[in-house]
Amino acid sequence: MKTILIVDDDPAQRRLLQAAVERSGFKTRTADGGQTAVDAVDAHGDIDVVLLDLVMPGMTGLEALAQIRQRRADLPCIVLTAKGGIDTVVQAMQAGACDFFVKPASPERILVSVRNALDLSNLKTEVVRLKKKASNQLSFGDMVASAPSMAPVLRMGERAAKSNIPVLITGESGVGKEVLARCIQGASERAGKPFITVNCGAIPENLVESILFGHVKGSFTGATENHAGKFVEAHGGTLFLDEVGELPLDAQVKLLRVLQEGEVDPVGAKRPVKVDVRIISATNKDLAKLVEDGRFREDLYYRLNVFPIEAPPLRERREDIAGLVMRFVARFNAEEGRSVRGASPAALEMLEAFPWPGNVRQLENAVFRAVILCEGDLLRPEDFPQISGVKPTFTPVNDARPADAPAPANEDVDVDAPLREARDYAQALSAAIEQAQTIDAEPVVRLFDDAGHLRTLELIERDLIELAISHYAGHMSEIARRLGIGRSTLYRKLREYGLDEARFAEM
Repeated sequence: MKTILIVDDDPAQRRLLQAAVERSGFKTRTADGGQTAVDAVDAHGDIDVVLLDLVMPGMTGLEALAQIRQRRADLPCIVLTAKGGIDTVVQAMQAGACDFFVKPASPERILVSVRNALDLSNLKTEVVRLKKKASNQLSFGDMVASAPSMAPVLRMGERAAKSNIPVLITGESGVGKEVLARCIQGASERAGKPFITVNCGAIPENLVESILFGHVKGSFTGATENHAGKFVEAHGGTLFLDEVGELPLDAQVKLLRVLQEGEVDPVGAKRPVKVDVRIISATNKDLAKLVEDGRFREDLYYRLNVFPIEAPPLRERREDIAGLVMRFVARFNAEEGRSVRGASPAALEMLEAFPWPGNVRQLENAVFRAVILCEGDLLRPEDFPQISGVKPTFTPVNDARPADAPAPANEDVDVDAPLREARDYAQALSAAIEQAQTIDAEPVVRLFDDAGHLRTLELIERDLIELAISHYAGHMSEIARRLGIGRSTLYRKLREYGLDEARFAEM
């Protein structure tokens, strides 16, 4: 759950802002002045957004903004003003504020501003992380690893990063062995140098030597040009050998020589090539058992297993699930253009109770699917049907089966479903109209035309949607919830009635 710091010297304003923010599902902290706000940012690392009043006694909002930006440049700050002029607001925006609004502001305006700030912050964080990954500079601070079971893993990884010692990372499939290997490189003197990944189990046996060690033109049929090989590509950096237990015995002999001599023999070459490569290998198998079975060379095993690190499965680090979910949600929001804020408490409770046999990789795929299925702001248990066993609910218009389509096997056809859905929608529409008619005691939605006859349902519905858009400041999720329809249905009706969809699109 995100935490919002509210900074205002007026206790009444603080309470109003706090109530508006907490009703939207956020945690809050409060500060009565600029210096108190700076101290709160220093003391609490969980603050995600700051609502900062500009006009305060003592340290002003602009001074507090400068201090906060020095401490946490990535922390989004929204400035509030009641008396300050436009020049003051411009100064605040130039100083790094991401948005502003004039007090008193409606709860909808506050919520939109906070959500936009969080979306922007998540996007910036994801962009920074992707840049660090692309430049091979990921560090242990970029990992989601707050669970107690991850503490020894981080300690061992940080020690391994201080030298070029060969590292063997063990653990079940999907636990994140490659991420750990990237962080070891990013924390070492080889940060920024090449990080080459080789999945040893995916290489055809007759091409292992060529892919790993390279070949020269004409050395075998099909060798139409020189190929450097993965070891030469990783020169100066790190070679990550994933599923190293899958290497054939012939290739293991050559790999052992590379580790001993620091040089590779390309296929068909007349002389060896010197390489400076740090080896990090990983496996989900018991290499010692493979040695006993004669499927892995004992001398190579001792060469690779100099500094072993075991990555725990996800079921042993459940404290990290919430953080991993937020990391994946931020990434998929950026990739898919979605605006999911996170997971509901019920969804997180369900995810933390699940055993996750596929570990982090399975969680990542489950969140990806849930983000696509989600029709609201938060992931719900029904957005994880493969885990919760609850089928996701969609609006009938978008998910109805065509009339001429056969029913799926072993599925009972509910012939009354369309009638029941239409009746439910009509009741929701009627209730919304009745509620709308009481606003300010004025008939804001006309039920009768000038001749005294009932207007058509389409005209009444169009007027009601226009009223809802105006009343809820274009917040589509709230509008859909109040009207008792899905967001996809709401957008469809905007198009049907010729309303400007882009003008009302949720920020």
